[in-house]
Amino acid sequence: METIKVKTSQHVDIDYPVAGLGERISARLIDLGIFVGIYILFIILAALFTGVATDTAVPFVIAAVIYGAGFVFYNLLTEMFMDGQSIGKRLLKIKVISLDGAQASMGQYLIRWLFRLVDFYLTGQVGGLICVALSENKQRIGDLVAGTVVIKTTQRTTYDHIAFRPIEEAGYVPVFNNVDQLSDRDMELIHEVIRTYYKTFNTELIYATAARIKTVLGISIPEGMNELHFLETLAKDYNHITAAVEY
Repeated sequence: METIKVKTSQHVDIDYPVAGLGERISARLIDLGIFVGIYILFIILAALFTGVATDTAVPFVIAAVIYGAGFVFYNLLTEMFMDGQSIGKRLLKIKVISLDGAQASMGQYLIRWLFRLVDFYLTGQVGGLICVALSENKQRIGDLVAGTVVIKTTQRTTYDHIAFRPIEEAGYVPVFNNVDQLSDRDMELIHEVIRTYYKTFNTELIYATAARIKTVLGISIPEGMNELHFLETLAKDYNHITAAVEY
């Protein structure tokens, strides 16, 4: 599976899967299906009201213009205001991001949108498909020019999704009592890093995250504890301490 490294706000690189050709086609078909449905509804309404009202030309011309503008600018506006997603992309859980892992800028969205002419309309709908199939990061021409990529999104990490979620022992004593200085977002990052390690065995990711957390908390790893055990212990301590505070 193709992946791309995305740098988090904690300056740790995490691999995210790149959206495949099938998912991108499906998202596009969903978006097109929305406009087909609106068009059919428009035709039905036109047939119903044409014989009833004598002055229906102007409203239907206005509606047609709005429909056409919506079709043309749909992808640009939805990606700008829906965090890199159209309705189809959101349903397929994929989104557009910048190659540096940040949210794409308005300029990048605009370039992607302009190059839809090349990717789809001037090449008979196949230019973009061929480029996605052949490029390293599954990018269409507009992505290559804009410096963007489409990735798969996942639901935000919760304790229920963590494979290594610790089981509380009776009388458990936390090792790192200042772990509550970390935020929930920091813990989500630790969870994601460990889950990624068990899938890819990327030790560099573990070392980088452990070094970052040691700096934030101002602590060192006890003798005999490796970086992976350190992160898992932090998760266990955080779970214990925050649970004690809640109750």
